[in-house]
Amino acid sequence: MSPEVRPPGRDETDAHRRAAPPGGPRPVLIGALVPLTRPGWAEAGRHLLAGLELAVREVNDAGGIAGAPLELLVRDTAADPGRAAAAVDELAGLGVAAVAGEYHSVVARAAAARADALGLPFLCSSAVLDALSEQPAQWVARLAPAQSHGWRVYADFLLGAGHRRVAVAAEPSVYWASGTRVLRDHLTPRGATVIPLDLGALTPAAVCDELVAHRATALLLLAGFPEPAVPVVRAVRRDQRLAEVLLGAPAGQPEFGDWAELLGGDGAAVPFLRYLPERLGPLGTRVGAALRARLGEAPSFVAFEGYDTVVVLAEVLRSHGADRVLPADAWQRVAVEGTRGEIRFSRAAGISVWQWAWAPVQVVDRDPAEPGRLRVLHTA
Repeated sequence: MSPEVRPPGRDETDAHRRAAPPGGPRPVLIGALVPLTRPGWAEAGRHLLAGLELAVREVNDAGGIAGAPLELLVRDTAADPGRAAAAVDELAGLGVAAVAGEYHSVVARAAAARADALGLPFLCSSAVLDALSEQPAQWVARLAPAQSHGWRVYADFLLGAGHRRVAVAAEPSVYWASGTRVLRDHLTPRGATVIPLDLGALTPAAVCDELVAHRATALLLLAGFPEPAVPVVRAVRRDQRLAEVLLGAPAGQPEFGDWAELLGGDGAAVPFLRYLPERLGPLGTRVGAALRARLGEAPSFVAFEGYDTVVVLAEVLRSHGADRVLPADAWQRVAVEGTRGEIRFSRAAGISVWQWAWAPVQVVDRDPAEPGRLRVLHTA
């Protein structure tokens, strides 16, 4: 069923009456939070939405939820936490059974806080910040691995590749600060040095000078895309003093086609985290082919996260009904086959929401000989 996409705040007719066929059951509404416009990462949002839409279509083709169709009400968050919180309020007023999605961690955190306060189930698809809620949240669950888990895997990759002097070029934000802390806490006890570089104060040329001065062997970009990540990549690649320095982007910027389009060969050999198994099973293979046809390109792990989000919600709704009166252990009871393995939720140490522990984690990069091809460098 085609999703309704519009910014929050417009007048709304009764969504149930509007979408229900004459004499048919009212649809079960799912609110979808997706970054579709800048400053949000719109390409990630497009992949996330493709996965959500595909799974909704398949659920409806299989009979829906007790005969009622699923319908997405999509809200563009544009990477704005306040806009996301307002969208949760609006969607709750429209009678959605649950809210799903989001890619940006600080936005997902705002949505999680509001959903939990309202008693509205929220399944976060793709945001990784450990502190997705300040207090233990009954109504919030997450599919993506927590940052502390995935980024430790990335730190192990760096250590295995022999990197002991690691520069971290970061913009000011809660998310990037959290990532820097994870890397430092994991690398420093193992004999590595983490060198912080402030992208708010340094030009790309100055970053290069700092790398030389500190004898860094790796530079990790904890920065927005395309600015300031792209200018820094270009500066490092063109500086002959840094020919042996590894460029890395653990947050996954090189996963998407825009990276390769803007940087070409300069964007190859930049390792990043991807949450896929080395080999997809039959379900993942079938869904991957369908997502490729829908997107017109290879689906990112974010598209699979979107698909799995609806698979989980459909299972919850079939088991407990669509009226949002879920038992306290509803997330804990989930056991469903997703595209990347069986999904179950638990209370992981240090994580305040119900967590799938864990989705598969890989470190991959774009092949310098063929930038459109991804190479698996390390698996958890």
